[in-house]
Amino acid sequence: MNGPEIHISFAPDLGLFVPADRRVGRTTLTTDGTSSLGHVVESLGVPLTEAGRLLVDGRPVDTSYVPAAGESVEVEAVVRPQPVRPGAPLRFLLDVHLGTLARRLRLLGVDAAYESEDIGDPALATLSASERRVMLSRDRGLLRRRELWAGAYVYSDRPDDQLRDVLERFAPPLAPWTRCTACNGRLSDADKDTVRERLEQGTEKSYDVFAECVECGRVYWRGAHHARLEAIVSDAVREFGGATTG
Repeated sequence: MNGPEIHISFAPDLGLFVPADRRVGRTTLTTDGTSSLGHVVESLGVPLTEAGRLLVDGRPVDTSYVPAAGESVEVEAVVRPQPVRPGAPLRFLLDVHLGTLARRLRLLGVDAAYESEDIGDPALATLSASERRVMLSRDRGLLRRRELWAGAYVYSDRPDDQLRDVLERFAPPLAPWTRCTACNGRLSDADKDTVRERLEQGTEKSYDVFAECVECGRVYWRGAHHARLEAIVSDAVREFGGATTG
């Protein structure tokens, strides 16, 4: 770039994205004089999904604002809990690398679509837009696609931390044990006689309470893994609210 110089600083939470020499304090940046502030921020590594308010000399501006020489820019982190576009239900879409997170969100009753195969960034962005879902990903390039309806970077590679991060950031209403962890469909109570043919003999003899997915027909019961799942649910409900019925 060979244009006006601006002064720019980033919130500490955005240090993961920006070059090391711009992580602390205010630094000087030469711009081309025509690019929007949103473009400038992304060119420095920060997806706009992770940028909160943009302040120029202390006043909030839009991402389309073109900074002028000598102006001071502050890039804040997103507020938490983060509001999503009004009038739309809070629903998520997760990429191929976040299968465990998707299952845990579904366990808590959160609407979480998940692509188990790599369908490519353009298709994911289009799906986010068409179904009005918040795209969750650790792929910064994907989160920079303009087609996205909304998006968020998943900061950790550990499922426990990923779940806490998403619940803290978006505060989705929790309704544990109401969604199929396999397909995201709704669960309904099932009479033992109606699902008997789909049960192994040991399961049929040992359990009497069942639920069935209305979409894929998968049958659920409180089996050997229930205690581990119950711990995930209890921890989430205790920290973020909701009901533990299940």
